[in-house]
Amino acid sequence: MIFCVSAFDVAAAPGAYALWLRLEAPLDVRVGKISATLPAGNYLYCGSARGPGGLRARLSRHMRPQKRAHWHIDQLTAVASVLGAFVQEDGDECAFNAALGDLPIPVAGFGSSDCRRCAAHLRLWPKDATLPSRWENARKAAESRLP
Repeated sequence: MIFCVSAFDVAAAPGAYALWLRLEAPLDVRVGKISATLPAGNYLYCGSARGPGGLRARLSRHMRPQKRAHWHIDQLTAVASVLGAFVQEDGDECAFNAALGDLPIPVAGFGSSDCRRCAAHLRLWPKDATLPSRWENARKAAESRLP
């Protein structure tokens, strides 16, 4: 696993990612017929990239605020700050989500409408919550590479 702040730091290979987003203000979202308000704060969205361009292409899209809305996550990426992504080539988005199982789910079904295993692929990351050590190690390693 690595942590990146740019899609260009990632291979164009298939895999899984957890996008780290920060909402500065509450945001109203829709998941099918459900409407909810996400409070301001940090979020992790677990996804996969299996198509052309793999992880690099998918993260590049997510990190670009101007795009046509297609997925639930596009509601957040249009207004939130994208702080980076935890990435694993050949990884599994549901395994990523399971590793974050101690973090709360803010909206049932968000990002997981095609998943039978997960209640949602979006997690709220409270200020006092810690990530699994593997994740923290990846983030710290990325910070140590900064000038």
